Amino acid sequence: MIHPWKTLARRVLLRRPPWFEIGEEDVRLPDGRIVENFTWISTRDFAIVVPVTDDDRTILIRSYKHGVRAISRSFPAGYLEANEEPLAAAKRELREEAGWDADDWVPLGRFVVDGNYGSGAMHAYLATGARKVAEPESGDLEEMELECVPWGDAVASLRRGEVQQLASAAALGLACLARAAMSERTARSG
Repeated sequence: MIHPWKTLARRVLLRRPPWFEIGEEDVRLPDGRIVENFTWISTRDFAIVVPVTDDDRTILIRSYKHGVRAISRSFPAGYLEANEEPLAAAKRELREEAGWDADDWVPLGRFVVDGNYGSGAMHAYLATGARKVAEPESGDLEEMELECVPWGDAVASLRRGEVQQLASAAALGLACLARAAMSERTARSG
């Protein structure tokens, strides 16, 4: 049987609100051993959207991401504001970053970015019936180009390494699984 660790002490080493905190904990393992200075990282939860149009296209954002030091393709995403529900954040980010809205929203799950250190949680969504409703107004620092590409091209861009951020890669994979399950249900019922 697997047992949780017990936190004995917790210290914040670096705090940069609202973005992150880094700290250490002293923990007791289930076998009684004590581990001192076990690092933890706390970042904000975020929502990410994989939008799909009625003609089987998706929106990718092409921009420079300083963390990977490269121009990368990604899906609309952003941090949850205080007391904001993940779905509301996903809808807001799709509107702000792409100027799009969608008819149907399928939750793809909540996943912690790094199981050892904590970090923020990703809340992923598949948004179908996506369509442009306004001009983007992200307010982000980076320059962005919106690309409306066929679904297969988005998947191929992941294989070519053009999607370099884990959240977008994972969201695309989860969306592929969800779409396959939807197709199976449709085939069985039809």
